[in-house]
Amino acid sequence: HKVVAKHYHENLLIFVDADCTQSLWYWVKRKDRKLHPRSHTYVKGQPGDLFLSKLSAMVFEIGDFEATGDVPLIEVTERLKKALDVEQVTKKFYGEFQDQHLAFTNLIRGIRDEKDRRWYASVLLHRLMFIYFLQRKFFLDGGDDRYLQNKLTVMQQKGKNLYYQNFLKPLFFEGFAKPEDDRSDAIKQLLGEIRYLNGGLFLKHRIEIDWPDISVADKAFENLFALFERYSWNLNDTPGGQDNEINPDVLGYIFEKYINQKAFGAYYTRPEITEYLCERTIHQLILDGVNKNAKGSTRRFDEIGDLLINLDAPLCKLLLDDVLPDLRLLDPACGSAAFLVAAMKTLINVYSAVIGRIEFLGHKGLLKQLAKIQKDHPSISYFIKKRIITDNLFGVDIMEEAVEIAKLRLFLALVAAAGRVEELEPLPNIEFNIMAGNSLIGLLHVDPSKFNAFTGGSAEQDRLTMVREAGPDELGFAVESKVAKTRKETEREYLAQIQGEKFEELLKEKNELVAVYRRATGYGTDLQQLRDGIAAKKQAAQGILNKLLLEQFKSLGIKYEEVTWDEKKNKPGRSKKRELSESDIQAQKPFHWGYEFDQIINERGGFDAIITNPPWEIFKPNGKEFFEPYSDVVSKKKMTVKEFKKE
Repeated sequence: HKVVAKHYHENLLIFVDADCTQSLWYWVKRKDRKLHPRSHTYVKGQPGDLFLSKLSAMVFEIGDFEATGDVPLIEVTERLKKALDVEQVTKKFYGEFQDQHLAFTNLIRGIRDEKDRRWYASVLLHRLMFIYFLQRKFFLDGGDDRYLQNKLTVMQQKGKNLYYQNFLKPLFFEGFAKPEDDRSDAIKQLLGEIRYLNGGLFLKHRIEIDWPDISVADKAFENLFALFERYSWNLNDTPGGQDNEINPDVLGYIFEKYINQKAFGAYYTRPEITEYLCERTIHQLILDGVNKNAKGSTRRFDEIGDLLINLDAPLCKLLLDDVLPDLRLLDPACGSAAFLVAAMKTLINVYSAVIGRIEFLGHKGLLKQLAKIQKDHPSISYFIKKRIITDNLFGVDIMEEAVEIAKLRLFLALVAAAGRVEELEPLPNIEFNIMAGNSLIGLLHVDPSKFNAFTGGSAEQDRLTMVREAGPDELGFAVESKVAKTRKETEREYLAQIQGEKFEELLKEKNELVAVYRRATGYGTDLQQLRDGIAAKKQAAQGILNKLLLEQFKSLGIKYEEVTWDEKKNKPGRSKKRELSESDIQAQKPFHWGYEFDQIINERGGFDAIITNPPWEIFKPNGKEFFEPYSDVVSKKKMTVKEFKKE
């Protein structure tokens, strides 16, 4: 590149082997006087969806040359920039989406809690965006690319405001959530041909259980679909260059803008950053795994390109059976899954190169193994993504809504791999891969003897009392809901079961149930009941784990510092410290690693890598920046120091 750049400042280098079976594409982006290399290895036979999406942005039509006989260099570089930069369209879309979110929320009835109502608006919008991507891929009812809009028209002909209750709920909970054989004839006629998808996305949400009388006016959906129709929808992560194109990456941008960025520390991380960090990290893990386990080979690989170009049958088998499936990657603040998606793309390229190489080598044993995969899975690209999402990727985030978006983002990436509706398989159950909680507070390891000591009668009685007295802020259950009371009764049953049961036995039972849930396809299995049962068991164990954490905090001398108010002076008074309580621990939403991921933490010794955002923030907040959300006058960019102090 350095040599060529002396003669041609802008260049794209393509290296090809003698047999034209492999190539390396190399391009360097220039920004702020710095060079940012981008490379892509392509092996003959690998699925080309990711590569084609990059290539399509470079294509010029004959008409582009008619005016001047040539295309200006600036036009070429601008197209590359437009292909890699989705910010302009996402900013425009977000502004309109934000307005729709507010309008949509105001048209929801039957949820008295304002926070739950806003959250449920997001739940519905996320589901509808997912379905909209499907219909624009012609995957609904024989290829109807206006499926949602057409069904809205049909329902409006039958009566007013029937769409949510009489169509969307059956679509969610009878269509996508149940195999076709389990649907009634009436549902089949109502919905048409809908592929069963599973994956937890269309199981009843906690809000739908707690508030069973939800209704939504048709106007909410009319407005939303009018917005969606103004944009092109493309499941590929790299835009094709149209100004009005929406791809799944917009979900991350919406999430980052939707929540209070400064308060929660959430940031939309650009693909250039996530992909670079993931490639550097994961490629090194793969090289370490190969160099450590390659039997009978004296050669060590220092670069991933060197490894992929020299793949032979033993290396392909080692990567496919051992190294790749065994990787465990964690983002402990996963947000909208920007890093998890980047990690998936990194692994896809390696998987694809291995499978492409197997086909080229013609090795009988490996071809037989590959044939079995192709027999069991209509799309090998879909299989690769599903395996990565299920085996390799794990995430935690303190915001439950972020966890939902992260799972949705991974599901969209998976669906993008299907070229035909017949290639769609049930989505993986990843509720216990991507979970909500405070990853900075919780038990990394659980002492079984201390846990067992806490399962005595008094501790259980305290917990049962807390369950009876808890409001929605403590356990997240709506007290006035009959369904919620049933869930509390279920929790009491599990608490009684914990009495006298050893921690090791609890872990074993929990892990077995989670394994069953991950493998479940819905045929003969009530996923909703299974998922909620596991959640109730975990909630019961959480109380004892919180007590153990409370003991640790107290042993470290940690106290709760309360703010006081000086009534006489009418201003904050001196703060005072008090002993911690269990409710203080609960308020922190602790994530107990030693319970949730005990097999990875204890049996494997931990995750192979943590991939996440570095700490962008400064330790001490900037004054103007800190006060900006509380005053329209305060402006970080326009105020002088004197004006700021006065305000």
